[in-house]
Amino acid sequence: MASASTANAPTIDPSEVSLEELERSVCTSIANGLSPERAAQVLAEDGPNELEKPPKPTLLMLFIMQLTGFVIVLLLCAAVASIVVNGYGPKKHDVLSYTTGMAIFIIVLINACIAAWTEHKAGDALEALTKMTQASIYVVRGGKEIKVEVPTIVRGDIVVLGTGDVVPADLRLAEADDVKVSEMALTGEPDDVAKTWKNKPRREGEPEKLTPENMVFSGCSVKNGKGKGIVVETGMHTRIGRIAQLIADADGGKSKKKCGCLPDTSANATPLQVNLERLGARIGVLAIIVCVVIFVIGVAMDRRDPSNLTGPSWLYMVLIAVTLAVAAIPEGIPLCVTISLSIGCSDMVKKNVLVRKLAAVETLGSASVICSDKTGTLTEGKMTMVKMFAGGVGYTIEGKGFDPTEGRIHRADTQAEAGNDLAVKSSLLAALLCCNTTLSKVKDPETGEEKYEPKGNSSEAPIVVAARKVGLSETVVSKEYARVLEVPFSSSRKMMLTVSDVSCRSELCPGGMPLEDGSKYFTVCKGAPNFILDYCSEQLMEDGSVQEMTKDSKDKVLSIVDEYSSMALRVLAIATRSMPKLPFDVDDEEVTTDQKFKACRSGLRLVGLVASIDPDRDGVPESVELARGAGIRVIMITGDYLKTAIAIAHNVKILQKEDDEAAAVDCGKLRPNDEYLSHTDMDALTSSVRVFARARPEDKLEIVKSLQRQGLVTAMTGDGVNDAPALNQANIGVAMGIQGTEVAKGASDMILTDDNFCSIVSAVEKGRTIYAGIQKFVAFIMSVHIAEVLQIFVCIVAGIPVMRTPLQILFLILVTDLPPSIALGMEPGEKTILEEKPRPKSEPVVLGWMWCSMMLNGTILASVIIGVYIAALMFYCDGEVLQANIDQLSEPEHKLMNARTVAFVSLVWSENIRSYTSRSFDKPVWRNMFGNKDMQKAIVLAQLCLYAAVFIPRFSDTILKLSGASIGLHGWLLALAGPAGCLIFCEACKVITVFQMKNYQRSLAAKHKVGDAVEGGKPGVPSADQKEAKCNHIEERTGQNEVSI
Repeated sequence: MASASTANAPTIDPSEVSLEELERSVCTSIANGLSPERAAQVLAEDGPNELEKPPKPTLLMLFIMQLTGFVIVLLLCAAVASIVVNGYGPKKHDVLSYTTGMAIFIIVLINACIAAWTEHKAGDALEALTKMTQASIYVVRGGKEIKVEVPTIVRGDIVVLGTGDVVPADLRLAEADDVKVSEMALTGEPDDVAKTWKNKPRREGEPEKLTPENMVFSGCSVKNGKGKGIVVETGMHTRIGRIAQLIADADGGKSKKKCGCLPDTSANATPLQVNLERLGARIGVLAIIVCVVIFVIGVAMDRRDPSNLTGPSWLYMVLIAVTLAVAAIPEGIPLCVTISLSIGCSDMVKKNVLVRKLAAVETLGSASVICSDKTGTLTEGKMTMVKMFAGGVGYTIEGKGFDPTEGRIHRADTQAEAGNDLAVKSSLLAALLCCNTTLSKVKDPETGEEKYEPKGNSSEAPIVVAARKVGLSETVVSKEYARVLEVPFSSSRKMMLTVSDVSCRSELCPGGMPLEDGSKYFTVCKGAPNFILDYCSEQLMEDGSVQEMTKDSKDKVLSIVDEYSSMALRVLAIATRSMPKLPFDVDDEEVTTDQKFKACRSGLRLVGLVASIDPDRDGVPESVELARGAGIRVIMITGDYLKTAIAIAHNVKILQKEDDEAAAVDCGKLRPNDEYLSHTDMDALTSSVRVFARARPEDKLEIVKSLQRQGLVTAMTGDGVNDAPALNQANIGVAMGIQGTEVAKGASDMILTDDNFCSIVSAVEKGRTIYAGIQKFVAFIMSVHIAEVLQIFVCIVAGIPVMRTPLQILFLILVTDLPPSIALGMEPGEKTILEEKPRPKSEPVVLGWMWCSMMLNGTILASVIIGVYIAALMFYCDGEVLQANIDQLSEPEHKLMNARTVAFVSLVWSENIRSYTSRSFDKPVWRNMFGNKDMQKAIVLAQLCLYAAVFIPRFSDTILKLSGASIGLHGWLLALAGPAGCLIFCEACKVITVFQMKNYQRSLAAKHKVGDAVEGGKPGVPSADQKEAKCNHIEERTGQNEVSI
């Protein structure tokens, strides 16, 4: 297995001790490394350097899991009972007598196959984590540098790192030559991080860094430089390993079992799944009770099979009980939900959302909180230059991202175009001379679309793009201005320096600043403004002249820097120096890089400041406002500094002007003294905060857990490995499709293919629409089942021939009723659906007023069809209605078939009418009657199925026991009475439903009013306990509208 031994793990913090002490702690030598024998011993003790992977359920196991639902088990029992009873009946040799049981089996298997295959296609975050390393790497062992397999690396190994390597374990650097590492997967921040081997204590007042400067971590890639490091942690004890453990712990108890052997995924169930399972269980219990009651009544009244009057009453009543079970259990609901969600998944793709788990479509619609990463989701994820200060003048740069053809440069005061201004061209060219990043068009392998992408340091990309906007190409500049010296950026120098050849030039470039006579070399320093300004003795002015850098002028520049920084802009200063010759001996090999750097950096001229930001995405502020209007709280969780996070949050409207400082916090407040707050204190903090900065992976997970403890349905977005635990824990995990790691995608429920926050809000709207459609077709299907049960109950108690067979009921529910049900699930959403508040997490699919509506509509449907059936019996059975009397007639089976056919046709027509009235619980049927095109198609299909059922020979008369050809014109006209009565009375019932809906909405609005007041944290607002008490009071006062039988 994969983990380091806890007993052998170092008890010291490797980032804070000296290298000598660390060498002693892990029994190694930086010069010689471990001996092969010692490495083998540690490997045997600690195990391989790899992550533990729990076994993944097979497709067969997932299929079996779909068959464990309560409703499904009841249906399987009904199918078995039907087959067994028919196996002992007088028609046991007739294959057609087993069609009911086989039909139920087929329905159950189809639904289980669809659900199992969908879940099987979902990826695995832990599987993706294991792929975040290379196969082998160089280490020092026994004094020799050798290549070893990554799983064989152990604590104490000396790993040799170079550009392009993936760090194989957690290392303390012992040597670092301009090492830069991408830690975006761990921290979520896009900038490459400079590393050093030195142990630097944190200065007082300096914000805590997300990772120590002298440590590199497993899974991160080396972007620049080379170095060596001591392995301090391997396997599950690395930072990646701890994230894997967090994912496993938050994985809903996949190691738990149910039924003795099946994985228990109940902890990961979505609100819809929980509510449907609860609804199914309650319906199942009611179905059992109804079946038992009817069975007892039938046996007590000695009801016998008309075709086998000598047979025992109990055997006939078992078949009737099976018929009732088929009528009572909504076998169409699981299939309809699966189909509705599948169609929703397809529709989501058009909104740039790829759904990995079916139920995620609906769950996002119930979200009350969206926790969003900043970089790449709320923002473009592309550092863009937006401001410049050059020659004493401020400039604004238009455009977002890396496309240099979008946007121009304007003066900030007059808005005049300034792409050819001397100070602008001089500043951008000078900055370009101090860059190694290139920009080129790259074709997307999937879409074939060409787009600009930078290659190199992410902080230099804005300079390259802005330079292209004024006609300066880095590829041309690199050829025309030969570089003779480069001193790379380091964490100690805080700047980069280059020297280029400018021989035979009187000006830096056409239209640029003039060069001093005899200038042959041109020095450029690019870096932190406060460091650069210390070496500047003069500054370039707008007309190309030069002024002395006085204290006042320096203060003015620093005030500009502060102004830009307050806007969350990252500011770089650009300073230059013209030289007739190099200030050091080129042939002297003893001259160090630091000596060359010091010689060239003196007497600099400040030419400008460039300020960049990761700009907010187009439409994000509007989407945040839409989310707020929908009652959804948007929370930003970022690894960036608090000041930057606050500025971005204001830009995208997450924070508003009236918000106080308490609305944004550093995540250090969640874990004073490195221990998380108690649940009570944590929940009190997260209930009002909307910006969390400097977040660790564990912080994101704790925030999500806290929000869930408050009963909130939480959506979490993320793209890095650091986001995976929180994505996995959230009710709905949303990964980024473009910049997202495979780990994040594997832990998510859905993926944004355009990485855009706006797509989440569109998905919320679609999710709410789908849920509203599910409620409509559940209410429709349930009213049909209630009607079927009432019809059979009346027939048994009154002694009337049973109106239809189990197979006819299955045909009605799954053939003629299924298309309209699916169409109801595709019903267009109300235009105001995003103005509604999120539904409570515990809210059942079928609310109290819906139950009332279903009972009323089911009773109406049963009453009108029973009326039509009795009229048909009297017409075709010579005025007789009771089973005993009809049995005495000649050809009773043929006469009963005609009456049942009329009732069957009338019921299908009535249910088609009901499907139109079910499009809205409260609006009249004629309002936008043909607004759902899918409904028209569904009704046509249902009608075709009806006429196939009553006219196709053998299928109609032999299998379904129906005959449309023999009922005559009178029968067809009589059947019309059902839909007419259904339309009139069902529409009349909406008056009652409207009244109940308004009561429920008032109670829901009252709850949200209390919640909003508490979140606002204003004086006089009730505490969380008071809020709960108030909500409980509201629930008691309006409980009749929320109960779900």
